[in-house]
Amino acid sequence: MIIPREILEKKKAYFYEVKKDEYIFLEDEPASFYFQVISGTVKMSSYSESGQEFIQGVFKAGQSFGEPALFGDFPYPNNAIATENSVIARIPKDIFFDLLRENFDIHQKFNSLFSNRLRYKAILLKEISSYCPDHVIMTLLKYLRDNSPLEHKSNFYIPYTRQQIADMTGLRVETVIRTVKQLQKEGKLEIRQHKIYLK
Repeated sequence: MIIPREILEKKKAYFYEVKKDEYIFLEDEPASFYFQVISGTVKMSSYSESGQEFIQGVFKAGQSFGEPALFGDFPYPNNAIATENSVIARIPKDIFFDLLRENFDIHQKFNSLFSNRLRYKAILLKEISSYCPDHVIMTLLKYLRDNSPLEHKSNFYIPYTRQQIADMTGLRVETVIRTVKQLQKEGKLEIRQHKIYLK
């Protein structure tokens, strides 16, 4: 958990429920709050002019989202939407920065978090522009496995649908479906009850 619950409670964070598909904030809204997932899942996404969704990130319990806009003092660059019924913690921007000044170890966590996110985006952009779909998808799946908090990463379950993988890579969902089947034939992953497992 990026900020322990007891510290959030000490700072009088507001804990509230959001329903599946409910927006937490919209693209271009002023960045006024720090958000952290307590339970459930939230995605940040944007849309192209043609209406295609591109998922910038999927965030689970203990993870934060939207905070780069606080540090950079710019509006939220994407929409944040609950992908299942979730509980969110929210604290105002000024209190969030007070919290960081009082807890250097948490500040360091954010430095590491931002560095890893930049690395992920750099890797994915390179893959999308330079390689074929099977290479792009395997790079994404391996990144998700290698950055999972789970200790046992053999037969790693990929907790995303084909559509979400498409939205994360910029590929068409039909391409993802076809490529995943081919990767299964090549023995690079397994499909069990329609779910993807990376060997």
